[in-house]
Amino acid sequence: MSVSVVRYQRKKRIGDASSPNIYVLKQKPGTSKVHTIEMIASDIETIGSLSQEDVTHVMKAFVRRMKKVLVEGNRVKVDGLGTFYITLKCPGVETEKDCVVKNIAKVNLRFMVDNGLRLANSSTATTRSGDNNIDFVIDSGTAGTGGTTPPDPTNPGGDEDDPNG
Repeated sequence: MSVSVVRYQRKKRIGDASSPNIYVLKQKPGTSKVHTIEMIASDIETIGSLSQEDVTHVMKAFVRRMKKVLVEGNRVKVDGLGTFYITLKCPGVETEKDCVVKNIAKVNLRFMVDNGLRLANSSTATTRSGDNNIDFVIDSGTAGTGGTTPPDPTNPGGDEDDPNG
């Protein structure tokens, strides 16, 4: 299955009116689905020997335990998935005395993907049949700024005549 992407136009430097316009790709809005623990548990139940309730219980227990480990300042490494860890944002101060815990403005949860899970664009991947390759297809129906396809003077028939999509 392919991931639908659309072209849209924006400034090269966002917020700079004198910056030239460029076209970039982004995933087509509304094409991705959110999979819940229950949905994933149902899929696991069909291919394994665990019930949906067992898988759901284990996943929820995993999330609770992971939260506890992260709150203690530790990392959680999930083989084949990646590592979860925390970072913090703290402004710099001039003296050591002024550098206090109250200065921590934000605590972030970060994720570093495992090398076995890294995804690749199948059109540029060196291994064409890899399990982690993603096929992308340009959906020419809705693109541009504001959801319309910008007119192309070199292609009066529109994108449907374009063999490259």
